[in-house]
Amino acid sequence: MNETLTAAQRVALARHPERPTAGEYIRAMIDSFLPLSGDRLHGEDGAILGGIGFFHGRPVTVIGQQKGRTLEQNLECRFGMPQPWGYRKAVRLMEQAEKFGRPVITFIDTPGAYPGMEAEEEGQGEAIARSIACMSSLTVPTVAVFIGEGGSGGALALGTADRILMLENSIFSILSPEGFASILWKDASLHDKAAEVMKLTAADLQKLGICDIVISEGKDGAHKNRELVFRCVEMEVERSLTELEKLSGPNLKKQRYKRLRNVGNFKEKLWQE
Repeated sequence: MNETLTAAQRVALARHPERPTAGEYIRAMIDSFLPLSGDRLHGEDGAILGGIGFFHGRPVTVIGQQKGRTLEQNLECRFGMPQPWGYRKAVRLMEQAEKFGRPVITFIDTPGAYPGMEAEEEGQGEAIARSIACMSSLTVPTVAVFIGEGGSGGALALGTADRILMLENSIFSILSPEGFASILWKDASLHDKAAEVMKLTAADLQKLGICDIVISEGKDGAHKNRELVFRCVEMEVERSLTELEKLSGPNLKKQRYKRLRNVGNFKEKLWQE
């Protein structure tokens, strides 16, 4: 792993336009993937890619936040920012996974949920809350893989998992460094400083007990080492599922509840005032 990069440099890598998308991980890792569309209420959301397939011989449900490559693709999926019906689609797939006893694998890569007026009118906050509640209560194993940005509730909606895996240059935070700097110091140009203070890198979050496994991206980031990263992620997901499958449903829920209750429970300051 490259330990010389600053937090701001890792943020830049997490946002790199050539970084592998959720769809690429699914194609590399999931056999016979069958995409499923819509929330059965409003419609399809291109920012949420979900469906069923086989992972190392076991049937699984897979849900990922999808970014595009071209401007047209990114406009279609709003740069990976889901609408309320995208999260309701995720809930539908998780409930289906629970019914049929399939583990759930999520790929997280979003700057946050879509903040538009229509999204608010359609219940964005409620949809995110319902997704968090649903994922928290599943009795099947859940593994969340942070492959790029993990922004606020938009990421948490698919990140309330038994195991959290993060690529070394992925991030997970309450908001963007630019937003943090604007609120705290009234100056968005201080985003590099904010990135350091926020403790949003995979290494920071592992120290805080939020991230379980940090996955190496090799030199220059995941976009330069696609096949290596795909294999490393596949290996860690398999290892996590093998461990989780040894636990009964009630024990999984109990362990997950304990994990979530410990988030934010610190015994020392994280930074100097």
